[in-house]
Amino acid sequence: MMHIVLVNPEIPQNTGNIARTCAATGAMLHLIKPLGFELSDKYLKRAGLDYWHMMTLQVHESWEDFLTAYPDARLHYATTKAPRDYCGAQYADGDFLVFGRETKGLDEELLARNYEKCIRIPMRSDARSLNLSNSVAIVLYEALRQQGFPNLEGAGHLHHTRPEGSEWADYV
Repeated sequence: MMHIVLVNPEIPQNTGNIARTCAATGAMLHLIKPLGFELSDKYLKRAGLDYWHMMTLQVHESWEDFLTAYPDARLHYATTKAPRDYCGAQYADGDFLVFGRETKGLDEELLARNYEKCIRIPMRSDARSLNLSNSVAIVLYEALRQQGFPNLEGAGHLHHTRPEGSEWADYV
């Protein structure tokens, strides 16, 4: 199982969308306080739709509490300042993908201490960043792809070419 860690998330809709992605993939979601919303927030619940029962959520009081709970965690820190792109990392079952808050990302000191564990999603130099929920989905699916999409239905059975005599509209 992969783990998604959101450090001080601020926007409930992003966290709800990420919860839905976790439900669909079997990843566990970790939220590190302080949060920019209440867990009862209607926007959080709406974005997660009716998937909340399908996922596992753990809330940690602080980054230190998280590290105490998972002292041997293999952590990958997502940041636009990373030395390598997310496809260059090797992911394994049980790894933790760590993302920072929407407005500031992860703490600079934390990133400096863990520079070799940092990953980035390539994008144009004049773009500040991608949406948090999109970033989580991109990196999580690469990690799952490297593992052969464990426990996900339909993995490996996708058609990449159009069957003879058919139209693309038949597959959209």
